[in-house]
Amino acid sequence: MKKKVCIVVASRANYGRIKSVMRAVQDHPDLELQLIVSASALLYRFGNVIDIIKQDGFEVTSRIYSIVEGENLTTMAKSVGLGIMELTTQFENLQPDIVLTVADRFETMATAIAAAYMNIRVAHTQGGELTGSIDESVRHSITKLSHLHFVSTDLARERVLRMGENEDYVFNTGCPSIDAIAELDLTLPKDFFLSHGGAGHEIDMSKPYLVVLQHPVTTEFGSGLDQINQTLAAVAGTGMQAVWLWPNVDAGSDDVSKGLRMYRERNRDAPIRFFRNFAVEDYARVINNAACLVGNSSSGIRESAYLGVPTVNVGSRQHARERAANVTDVPYSATAIKDAIIKQVAHGRYEADHLYGDGKSGVRIAKLLAEVEAPIQKTLAY
Repeated sequence: MKKKVCIVVASRANYGRIKSVMRAVQDHPDLELQLIVSASALLYRFGNVIDIIKQDGFEVTSRIYSIVEGENLTTMAKSVGLGIMELTTQFENLQPDIVLTVADRFETMATAIAAAYMNIRVAHTQGGELTGSIDESVRHSITKLSHLHFVSTDLARERVLRMGENEDYVFNTGCPSIDAIAELDLTLPKDFFLSHGGAGHEIDMSKPYLVVLQHPVTTEFGSGLDQINQTLAAVAGTGMQAVWLWPNVDAGSDDVSKGLRMYRERNRDAPIRFFRNFAVEDYARVINNAACLVGNSSSGIRESAYLGVPTVNVGSRQHARERAANVTDVPYSATAIKDAIIKQVAHGRYEADHLYGDGKSGVRIAKLLAEVEAPIQKTLAY
C-alpha cells in the first residue's frame, strides 16, 4: 500500500519551495500525493497560485479558504486559528500517513499544529535557519512539532540537533527551491514582460533592469509604508528600470501595497512595471537576467546565490540567514539602498554558490519520506 503524503501549499513562496518535492512524491512508486491548496494561494490579488499549480499538472485534492482580511497582526493570528480548524477536518477526511509543511510561514504553523495533535507525522523543510520577524519563532516551533526534518545546509542541521531533535531523523537534503532552476533554460524571451501583463511602464529588455520584491516585516508592523518609500526612492534614484512584484499577505501588507499604489499614481512615467506573480520557472528567468535583485525576499539569499545574481538585501527580514558573497545588506535608507544597488550593478555577476543545494533535493526528500518511519512519540534527544 502506498504511503499517503499530504502537502499543503498556502502561498506563492510555499509553492516555489516545494514544487520539486510534489513532483518527486507524485512520481515515486511507493507514495501517493494528497495536495491541499489554502490561504493566499487561492486569492487573486496574491497571484492565483492555484491556477499555476493546475497548469503544472498537479491535481488539487481540496481547497481551504483561511485568510481573514485586514493584513494586520490580529487577522494574521485569526487566520492561523481558522487554518487549524479547516485543516483538521481535511486531515480527518484524507487520513494521510505524513504531512509535509514548508519553512516558516504563519499558514504553515496551522498545518503543523493540526497534524501533530491528530497523531499524524509531520515532515518539515528548511528548519534550523535564522531570520527576522515572527518567521524566526514560527520556524523553530514547527521544528519541535515535526518528526522528520529536511534542512537546507549543514549549519541548519546542527541547529536542529541542538534543539534536541534525534539525529536519525534530521537530513540535509538541500533546498527544493534550487531544483526548479538547476536544469532550467534560463533564457528570457524577447516578448516576456509584454506577454505576462502587469501594470506600469513597459520594460525595455535591451537595457538592464532591477527586480524588486519587498515584503512587510511582522515585528515592525506599522513601519511598512516608510520602509517601502525608502526603497522606492532608492530605485528611482538609480534611474534604472525595475520589475516590481507585489508583497505577500503578512501583517503590514496593506501598508506596503499602499506605498506602491501611491507611487504608481504619482509617477506615471517612472520606468517600473508591477506584477502580482510569476510561475516558479519564469521568476527564475526574470531574476537570472536582472542586473540586481533588491528587497527582502529569501530568493535573494537562496536562488540568487545559486545563479550568482547580485542582491541588495534591505532591512531585518533575512537577519542572520546564511548567505553567499552575492548579498549586500543595507538598512531602510534610500541613500544606502541606492548606493548598494549602483555598486552591485557595477560589480556584475558573482560565481555560483551551492550553499542551499545542488538541485536534487526533491528526489532525496521523496525517497526519505518513503523509507524512513519516525516514531510518533517525541522526546528530547540530549
